[in-house]
Amino acid sequence: MAQLVLVSAVPPLMVRRKDNPDGVPVEVFDGIRASSLADRSQTYRDLADGPFFGRNRGRDVAQGVRDAFWLQGMQAGARNAYESIAAFSATDFRGDLAKVDVPTLVVHGDDDQVVPFAVGGQATAALVPHAKLLVYPGAPHGITDTHKEQLGADLLAFLQEVAS
Repeated sequence: MAQLVLVSAVPPLMVRRKDNPDGVPVEVFDGIRASSLADRSQTYRDLADGPFFGRNRGRDVAQGVRDAFWLQGMQAGARNAYESIAAFSATDFRGDLAKVDVPTLVVHGDDDQVVPFAVGGQATAALVPHAKLLVYPGAPHGITDTHKEQLGADLLAFLQEVAS
């Protein structure tokens, strides 16, 4: 049986528009693009040491985890990384989400500073028929690293639930 899991995902639509007034202002994404052009390496360091893992909110994240995030970012082509900012911020998934017809788990941290909970996880779960929403209190965007044991257990429980 097919199933879908969205973890800290960008759908349904991140950027603020007339038809998405609660979205993130385009100036935020313009700033990320400008930062990427000016010094892409430092941009990934700043994300890792700040909002991605919640270090700017006091979350303790190992240097190795932050270095791995930086390395992954640097391995992407510069143009691809730059263009992906527009893709993840402005792609409208609302119509697609409404058509999802498989069991769906949406996992999102309520302190995600990259994809705010209300814009991402909460809005996605409201659009996907019969989606199950798991909210990780105080969790940042990078929950696949900061909450990997909890996430693994929740994924396994979801798969077992769907299989039964």
